[in-house]
Amino acid sequence: MTTDCKACPLRSQPIFDDMTQDELEKTRRFKSGELAVDPGTPILMEGSNAPQLYTALRGMGLRYKTLPDGNRQVINFIFPGDFIGLQAGMLGEMGHSVEATTHMTLCVFDRSDFFDFFKSSTARAFDITWLAATEEHFLGDTLATVGQRDATSAIAWAFVRIFQRGETLGMVRNGTMPFPFKQQDVADALGLSLVHTNKTLARLRERQLLAWSDGELKIHDLADLATVANMELEPVKQRPLI
Repeated sequence: MTTDCKACPLRSQPIFDDMTQDELEKTRRFKSGELAVDPGTPILMEGSNAPQLYTALRGMGLRYKTLPDGNRQVINFIFPGDFIGLQAGMLGEMGHSVEATTHMTLCVFDRSDFFDFFKSSTARAFDITWLAATEEHFLGDTLATVGQRDATSAIAWAFVRIFQRGETLGMVRNGTMPFPFKQQDVADALGLSLVHTNKTLARLRERQLLAWSDGELKIHDLADLATVANMELEPVKQRPLI
């Protein structure tokens, strides 16, 4: 059954801004249904002119760009609450692909209603703009990491960010959260070889900073890991939910 926006399980997470009754009603009208997909299913393809936009309601996935030689650059990891397809909504086609890593449930929005949604609610339009700006900021941090951090600090940075996201979504239990991705995905996100990624993860595990196996990530001390990443731990800002 389709989840009513009023009963959305994500709204109970403190990371997401509260909606006014009017904003909630506009979002309910914008939503056209839900889509359930299996692991490995392409949700949006690079170059496609997709007629839908999505919010990840449950499950996790990947955003990535494929190069002409077949190599892949992972842009980021999709968590519940992420808005997907904005690029096609604004530019007409996707500049990257999106794929489900786990079983996912997606809230579906018709792209044809996108601009009416903007016009009917200034607050909701600002929320979408905020999400785009935050994505740009994150990509800047990622670029700085790929260009300036060594492999150890880059992987530490990535897992600090991932773990913080998991905490804000209530996914962390006893220092452990689900992270159902492959080492190749992390390597492709950070511009590292799989061998280098594997050896670096082993060193971090030996230092008892983190453990990642069987789809679960455990961080023993987030502050220590942030020190290795050469970063300061900052409170995660509340964000809108579309």
